[in-house]
Amino acid sequence: MTDSPPSYVRNVDLMSRDDSRLLIVDMQEKLLPFIATAQTVIANCIALVQAARLLGPPVFATEQYPKGLGGTTPALAALLDDCPEKTRFSCAEVLGWEESSLCTHRQVVVAGIEAHVCVLQTTFDLLAAGFQVFIPADAVGSRSELDWRIALDRMAGGGAVITTTESVLFEWCETSDTPEFKQISQLVKNRTKN
Repeated sequence: MTDSPPSYVRNVDLMSRDDSRLLIVDMQEKLLPFIATAQTVIANCIALVQAARLLGPPVFATEQYPKGLGGTTPALAALLDDCPEKTRFSCAEVLGWEESSLCTHRQVVVAGIEAHVCVLQTTFDLLAAGFQVFIPADAVGSRSELDWRIALDRMAGGGAVITTTESVLFEWCETSDTPEFKQISQLVKNRTKN
């Protein structure tokens, strides 16, 4: 008699395409020129949106006072459905997630700008509402590196998981046996060319 191998149990600290949603925060034309890493942040946000569209996590985006800060940068706007306006720095209220059921899509990947203002405040509100929050460090930016570093430290200390864009893509993909694996690998290659 042979023992059957134990069944595979995925760790709940890993992102799942079936349990995640993506939030792109305030990637706006008039603010991006002041972000030193803007081109990297834009490329990584684009890769995240493309991967989410391919693998299934719902995509959301916001704009902070677009009348003054302009709309979402065109390369990213072309991939997004709707970007609700807000004046509160946190996005949680405008998206209405604090009232939503935590049974589905309880993981939130948050990317965008600025790390120490809107991304940070959104992250803390989502954590308070019971969401598991992931911050790809290479897909968030601030005008100063100090603000960016302090924001990542604060969010990690508050319970958010600091990760990278590539980690998000491969955790959502989960296995090389999926039909989407080659497309995800290509997104990674394209992103690193920029």
